[in-house]
Amino acid sequence: MNKDLFATEAIAQIPKLLTLLDRNPHSPTYGCFDRNFWQYKIIDFPSGMSQEFVYPLALVYHTNLPNNPFYKQPIIKDWVEAGILYAAKSAHSDGSCDDYFPFERAGGAAAFSLLAFIESYQLLGLNNQQALDFFVKRANWLAHHQESGRLTNHQALIVLCLELLSRLLNTEQWNQQKNRRLEQVLSWQNPEGWFQEYEGCDPGYHTLTISCLARIYEFNSDNNRLKDAIAKAVILASQFVHPDGSYGGEYTSRNTYNFFPHGFELVGKWLPEALMINDKFLTGLKNGLAPCYADDHIIGHHTWNYLLAWRDFVSERPEIKPRTSGRFQLEEGGIIIDRRENTELYLALNKGGVLKLFRDDKLVVSDTQFSLQVKEDNKIKNAVAHLVSQRYKVEIEANKITIQGVLGWAKQKQMTTINLMILRVVMYSFGRFFPNVIRKLLQKILITGKKDAPFQFSRTLLWENGQWKITDQLTSTSGNWEQVIDAGIGCDQTSIYVVMSRTFQRGQLQPWLDLTEQIKQLKPGESLILERIF
Repeated sequence: MNKDLFATEAIAQIPKLLTLLDRNPHSPTYGCFDRNFWQYKIIDFPSGMSQEFVYPLALVYHTNLPNNPFYKQPIIKDWVEAGILYAAKSAHSDGSCDDYFPFERAGGAAAFSLLAFIESYQLLGLNNQQALDFFVKRANWLAHHQESGRLTNHQALIVLCLELLSRLLNTEQWNQQKNRRLEQVLSWQNPEGWFQEYEGCDPGYHTLTISCLARIYEFNSDNNRLKDAIAKAVILASQFVHPDGSYGGEYTSRNTYNFFPHGFELVGKWLPEALMINDKFLTGLKNGLAPCYADDHIIGHHTWNYLLAWRDFVSERPEIKPRTSGRFQLEEGGIIIDRRENTELYLALNKGGVLKLFRDDKLVVSDTQFSLQVKEDNKIKNAVAHLVSQRYKVEIEANKITIQGVLGWAKQKQMTTINLMILRVVMYSFGRFFPNVIRKLLQKILITGKKDAPFQFSRTLLWENGQWKITDQLTSTSGNWEQVIDAGIGCDQTSIYVVMSRTFQRGQLQPWLDLTEQIKQLKPGESLILERIF
């Protein structure tokens, strides 16, 4: 398996990262990676998460490949150090940083960037007391900070930061907080193997948590509980690599195509099955099936993780074993994977039957359920069947799966001038003292929860004659369809705010299934019935 695919994909992102960086030593924002702030001047504070981009620069400095023009370039070290020092300069007095609004004090941004700073500092052999003092300040803040919402990957990142900085500074000052936080991470692992991410199981962020825990385990190889948790998590992750080498998607709790390969290389040293996960993913990477994360805010995570996977690639690898037929179910995670004959079905029971179906190792259909544009009180709203809910009625038989429930209103809240002004006033007054309260409120508005819409659906999947037959039924509980102005089924619709979701992946090149005309022909009290065979 060609490990250079990881590095090649990552190196291709470096010119954009450097474009995002203020590289002028005489600029007051020298070292800032938020181009919207220092160049376009369209925001009034820099995103602290952007400073994480020093990490891929430090790694690419050490990546010895013919197609890497950045290898051992001295200026790279200057830019990395400038990035770290700008983070210290732009941080709050307690070491925290903002990401999406002033005085946010974002735990994720602080953890991702601190990991990047510590690792880059050591990789490049820097010697800067100002940087070290800043690391301690940020670590102290993270050690005592608890963000709203259950995002296990953030907690695992914090543990890793405290572990790495403790070793860099040869101190035990964070031992208590580090152990308590690791205990929290392990307690958030469901018995089925997945780690909690907001409302359930997201295989994408799951791989990031594995990457962090695998690094932590390398320093704590006597921790058998941690080892068992990692092994269980890796075995679960192996279920979600699709037959074409792609990974994840809209049937997961956070709708991501995330795949962080580094942890599987580390775990593969003692659990060879982990290496097969990366080998399958590399097949997809070779065929252009990796999602695109090259936007200004999220380009960094995968870039450094791919470079680490290249660096720590295990040379001796087991053969990829063919998958056995059968059904795999996460009862609490709300997902069924059904493999039979030459098909693989990935089905979200807790998202109204959102699915991906593969035949002969190729994607046949990606389906994110009914979506309706509804005119209500002179407003156009979006009713969808793909929101997470524990209230769907599910019936599972050997050859038949039925999911019934109510559509919900999509979360389509946009920022307006008034909203932004109000948020600024709030954050510059009392909100700066209660950032977690504001964050929790925004999470409720943009991410969690489901408000019912006046439509019911039923989705039945029937296996017969070597094919899946999908029968959908849609009913208006008001008895008429006049309010529906447009309807269809898409391949990649999502309706909650997740930073790493809504990225492009080649499997999304599927046409919109327009159902508007069928709905316009319905009489009051009638239901739309749609049958498809795959």
